[in-house]
Amino acid sequence: MEPHGQARGPQQTYPPTPRLRWVIRRLAKSAEAQQVYRCDGCCQSDAFLHGQGRACTPKCVTARRHGLLRRQMTFVISAILILPWVSTQCTDGKRVSDLNPKGDFKVMREKMVETQIKARGVKDPRVLSALLKVERHRFVPEKYLDSAYSDQPLPIGEGQTISQPYIVALMTELLELNGNEKVLEIGTGSGYQAAVLAELAKEVYTIEIVEPLASTAKKRLSELGYQNVIVKAGDGYLGWPEAAPFDAIIVTAAPDHIPRPLIEQLKDGGRMVVPVGSYTQELKKIVKRSGKMETTNIIPVVFVPMTGEGVKKKQ
Repeated sequence: MEPHGQARGPQQTYPPTPRLRWVIRRLAKSAEAQQVYRCDGCCQSDAFLHGQGRACTPKCVTARRHGLLRRQMTFVISAILILPWVSTQCTDGKRVSDLNPKGDFKVMREKMVETQIKARGVKDPRVLSALLKVERHRFVPEKYLDSAYSDQPLPIGEGQTISQPYIVALMTELLELNGNEKVLEIGTGSGYQAAVLAELAKEVYTIEIVEPLASTAKKRLSELGYQNVIVKAGDGYLGWPEAAPFDAIIVTAAPDHIPRPLIEQLKDGGRMVVPVGSYTQELKKIVKRSGKMETTNIIPVVFVPMTGEGVKKKQ
């Protein structure tokens, strides 16, 4: 299953430091050294490589095996000693285990917003403020805490994932929220996107088709104090007609077409942001004006497909 909520195409990369480049070269040389074996037991010249022109004696085979074992042990010991340096270089001087629950999450969140969000063009100050405030590490499983603010989607169970931070920010900015809106979210997942929306809108209605995820997200959002979020388990394709119309609709799973019920539940002048497609997907922004849909293609994306009876029947 495809990752949930990730931009296609080149991602932000970080060039290796001089020390890291040196480490990589040393490891490469060690690996290369294991490919060349000298046969001192049956070859008269040090430059005579094993296997070129004559057969090995039993004595030579034994010597060669011992030499190979020494080289392998040297490589393993070197790797054990060097890899901690690599980890340090990749985390700005801190080990990954030092970057979680003991007070560094705020720093990690600030770095995420600066390098992953602002650097890619998201400018709305309210959106940036919400991303700084909402603690993404509260919405990921404990075993992924070290990666809570990384530039990638992360598994949350039930075959679903929490979206890449940049995608959350981009889709939220496209909704153009001012604080007075009623927003519908299709695909609650862990509840992270709903929490971001709750910081920016008056009311948030969010639907999750996987009941265990809906239940967990509802409990988590309540514990975090989000009183303006209403969660229910259900088929998001059908929307939430009892609460319609909505000023904005955000869809975090990809249908192969734009669901008609969601178009009908979007208020005139409202905005919908939705990934559309099967094998290839495009993030689209739709504005409803006098009953007509004005559609703008934003960027190629990768989302999990929308599921449920509604999308199968194309109601």
